[in-house]
Amino acid sequence: MAMKREILKEIRRDGFSFCRLSSACPELNALKNLPQDLAFHGEGDVYSHTRMVCERLTSLPEWATLSEEDQTLLFLAAAFHDIGKITCTKQEDGIWISPRHTIAGEKRFRQMAYRDAAQFGLTFRQRETVAKLIRYHGLPVWFWAKEKPAGELLKAAESIPLRLLYLLSRADVEGRIAADARQLEDQVEFFADYAKELGIWEQPYTFANPYTKFVYYQQYLQKEDLWYKAKLYDDTAFDVLLMSGLPLSGKDSWIAHYNEKNTKMPVVSLDGIRRQYGIPPAKNTGKVAQLATNQAKTFLRQEQPFIWNATNIVQETRQRLVGLFAGYHARVHILYLEAPYQELLDRNQKRARYIPGPVLEDMIGKLEIPAPWEAYTTFMLPDHSSQA
Repeated sequence: MAMKREILKEIRRDGFSFCRLSSACPELNALKNLPQDLAFHGEGDVYSHTRMVCERLTSLPEWATLSEEDQTLLFLAAAFHDIGKITCTKQEDGIWISPRHTIAGEKRFRQMAYRDAAQFGLTFRQRETVAKLIRYHGLPVWFWAKEKPAGELLKAAESIPLRLLYLLSRADVEGRIAADARQLEDQVEFFADYAKELGIWEQPYTFANPYTKFVYYQQYLQKEDLWYKAKLYDDTAFDVLLMSGLPLSGKDSWIAHYNEKNTKMPVVSLDGIRRQYGIPPAKNTGKVAQLATNQAKTFLRQEQPFIWNATNIVQETRQRLVGLFAGYHARVHILYLEAPYQELLDRNQKRARYIPGPVLEDMIGKLEIPAPWEAYTTFMLPDHSSQA
């Protein structure tokens, strides 16, 4: 099989064969001879485990009940679910471990599918579904040990259908040779029962209102408690729009177009501050951030709606800003923009302030797409290419 535009159709045409898929994908071949802890993976290397997971997935009784799209996306997630182990695997005290490989795997798959869009042929939604399945595939086994298991499931359900995550995790624990396999299987079934009890098996939880949802997840991140069935009074007073996206994704153009068509909102722009003060890119980052924060606080004190314009591609950065703005009773909305990879490169060639290729690639690798729970509301404009 050649990895062409219709990869989902190719997967089906090849009868959901992991071997055929891996023969066309060097990333999957890199799983060969990658060691694992034999106590949990008596079958051997990561490649052998992944092949068994894919075979087990397609033999599950629930497989035949899935739509064609769900089948192909789930199979793709199974094929790449341990791709993060390529960079995370190491030996510690004589044992092979792969810490944070789910997070690395999510980013690695996103980077591949974004850069090679013509080969993968996935829509933005399809790509992110697979990426998030990879990110959360270990959750059904370990959620019970988390400090707030309900919150973990509620957060995951905001990004992916838990019914699909259950099938992926079930195939993951059954597609291996391990002494405690039965215990792992029981934990996955417990996950399914708990997700159904919370009412999030098929879709995200419907909170009493957007404000309650926002406060619930903010308190969850701060390790505070709020009952998810609560109903809070919304005391927000004004709107703040937090832009997010890689450089050259069209944020400036979108803002200009928005302000032409609507009541003009002032903009706090980190690039604008650099131009105003003659600060070169990547220099005096702290000073630029402080100047931008001071501008924002002026608007916040006046309850003046405004737009914060920067890349904000890392969740930690976004959450720090969301927390600051919400502290002034602002309704914080995140708008994520994305331009196709090749278009991004073309724009960079024409840009006066050229971004070195390795720097841009590094940012793509670090990209964390805003999740629905991060702000009051989160909007996505994938493949945004207007008014570059």
